[in-house]
Amino acid sequence: MQLEALIRSLEAGAATISSLVAGLSDEEARIPPAPGRWSAVEVVAHLADEERDDFRRRVRSTLEDRAAPWPPIDPEGWARERDYRSRRLSDVLADFRSEREASLAWLRTLEAAPWERAYAHPKLGTLCAGDLLAAWAAHDLLHARQLAAVRLALVQAAAEPFSTRYAMP
Repeated sequence: MQLEALIRSLEAGAATISSLVAGLSDEEARIPPAPGRWSAVEVVAHLADEERDDFRRRVRSTLEDRAAPWPPIDPEGWARERDYRSRRLSDVLADFRSEREASLAWLRTLEAAPWERAYAHPKLGTLCAGDLLAAWAAHDLLHARQLAAVRLALVQAAAEPFSTRYAMP
């Protein structure tokens, strides 16, 4: 595993997420691209919570005590319970950036970590700490794609009655 490459990916992911929401007003950030889909503020709030309550915590748990049960997560439930959509975009973005910086600082201390150390997940089977780190980096990219779709929907709505079809044959 190329730890430094994955750390750079996480750094770039934070910059990409920030860039994809740059310039959005709080009102725009609360508009979902379609019914039942997350708005930009919900995506960024999710990323902050995943940073703090999922990826960093579970990688640490797997590296330190692979027999310890992982703390439960409920991303969909958190979105409702923590009322992501009502939050200010600047606040959730600052939270995400702060949590990501903490994660990057911690990851940089793990050069000799036992990345092959595994956790027996009850539904997903055996997951190595390295698997979790790889998924963490991929998670940013999946949500960057989601944020790009949110931005596209906002552009299309702002362009009405005109069309974006010239850009998307």
